[in-house]
Amino acid sequence: MNIRRAFISVYNKTGIIDFCRELTNFGIEIIATGGTLTILKEGGIKKLKHVSDVTNFPEILNGRVKTEHPKIIGGILARKEKKEDMNELERLGIKPIDLVACNIYPFEKFVDEELNLEMLLEKIDIGGPNMIRAAAKNYQNVIVIVNPNRYDQVLQELKEKGDVCVKTRLILASEAFKVTARYDLLISNFLEQTIFL
Repeated sequence: MNIRRAFISVYNKTGIIDFCRELTNFGIEIIATGGTLTILKEGGIKKLKHVSDVTNFPEILNGRVKTEHPKIIGGILARKEKKEDMNELERLGIKPIDLVACNIYPFEKFVDEELNLEMLLEKIDIGGPNMIRAAAKNYQNVIVIVNPNRYDQVLQELKEKGDVCVKTRLILASEAFKVTARYDLLISNFLEQTIFL
């Protein structure tokens, strides 16, 4: 098994308990954020770490900052084929992250609820898109999953090969960038419309 550590942070929790149960059966360590961690614990998943256990830093600004830390983002962006990257991780006490399963708060849902501008700005997900984009950029080293419908495919490849092939990784990375591009466009369009209200 080439996958040792996974970062999990999902708004859409469909299938996430079963997916993580299978990951832990493979011996994969799971790092999760607050809401996701709670759901996984309630689902009986044992081998879990809160993101703060990894960063040794608490969530701050009422949850606005929790994943933007070198021990997370550095672990995702490190290139395993580059000795200097891996030496730097070791020197800094950072472990690589091999899989990121993340999806984003549905901004359009909050717009439909007609929240005021201040409340909507609080609903903009910063950490999620950052983790997704970092993992997709480094798809050769990190499997990125933004769609729960992909969990079974990834698990099947892990069962058969102990890894996920480059073609699948590239497909998943392409999906990931489409999701973040659409998300940014939704927010941009909303803010543009707000100017003319």
